Amino acid sequence: MVGIQLFYEMNVLPITVEFSGGAELLFDNKRHYNIDLPNKDKWKLSDLLLWLKDNLLSERPELFIQNNSVRPGILVLVNDSDWELMDTVDYVIQPNDKIVFISTLHGG
Repeated sequence: MVGIQLFYEMNVLPITVEFSGGAELLFDNKRHYNIDLPNKDKWKLSDLLLWLKDNLLSERPELFIQNNSVRPGILVLVNDSDWELMDTVDYVIQPNDKIVFISTLHGG
């Protein structure tokens, strides 16, 4: 409960976001971000995807987002677990979550 209390005191939701497998190329070639999301009732992964698109995505959003989710071929891990086990876009983000996006899309 201390972490949740600290979250409300700070008015931000601290998380870590990482990109690899080529996904980092869409985010200024940066692999690791420590992010303090603005406080609101709850942040779902779907909200984070829109926030990433509006705030960090530097080019070609169609290579990252498709139909309010990630594009097929991008694996998403939440605290080292496949997001498919965590309710995908409806997962409610918790303080200090680590969210990783790994692209499996490669040119030929």
